[in-house]
Amino acid sequence: MSEISALPGSIVEWLKTRDELDYIKFLVEFPAIKKAVPLNKTIVAVGIGGIDIVDSFVENDEGVLVENEYCRQANMRLRLSIHAPYSQGGEACHRAFTDIIDCLTFASGLDIITSGCDAISSDRDTDAFVLNAWISVKASLCPAESSGLEFPSFISKELLCGSHINNAAVHVSEKEKEFLQTPFVSGSYFGTGSASRSISLGFSPSVVIVAANGLPMMYVNHAEGANYAFMGVAFQGGQTLGVEVTSTGFKLRSGDGTVARSCYPLFNELGTTYVYIAFK
Repeated sequence: MSEISALPGSIVEWLKTRDELDYIKFLVEFPAIKKAVPLNKTIVAVGIGGIDIVDSFVENDEGVLVENEYCRQANMRLRLSIHAPYSQGGEACHRAFTDIIDCLTFASGLDIITSGCDAISSDRDTDAFVLNAWISVKASLCPAESSGLEFPSFISKELLCGSHINNAAVHVSEKEKEFLQTPFVSGSYFGTGSASRSISLGFSPSVVIVAANGLPMMYVNHAEGANYAFMGVAFQGGQTLGVEVTSTGFKLRSGDGTVARSCYPLFNELGTTYVYIAFK
């Protein structure tokens, strides 16, 4: 038995557990079950009235809708056949219908789109008032994984939501794929002589290393008693002198305006070419 064909029975079993509906006897519409004559209690039979299945589309990282090849969108129409004893009047049919809708809407995981009912009729075979009603439910059918039907999450979380496809432990996201393909970027820039400048990468690097191309990591000027740094590193939460991670890349300082322990950073010296490597 498929999960879809088992749906009415699962709904019936769940409705039977609701204390506010204990005045109703629930049963599955198919196969037909004989009803007592005359009725002494409201009964409701649940069945499937129809299913429309169409292609499913999801939004990618660029905001464009693309077809989901693993899932389909389903609009299911559930049928309710409500029978109430003559002694309770036609009002009992509407009371049962509204109470059921309230439970399924607010206490279950069903994504109910619309609901409605026909006019009340009379059934002489059971001496009862009859109300035929329906509920339209939207769900995603994903055959990648099946599971038992359990309220309140059997549609939105386990059975029909593509739990396998959405499992981040076995499937990587687009951003994760991009990271695996290009875990770092490298580049170069030409020093302009200004005291500070920023390099934009489009992301905040976890680690960035900057060095003057073809020069030593540090130059010592013994005559002036000063040191000049041509190489630095920065990461989230720390850095050497003159290099700093930003939200969009990294920032550099150069010259006499920045000093620590007689050491001056030179990361934008005029005429010097610098190289860097930044890890995502």
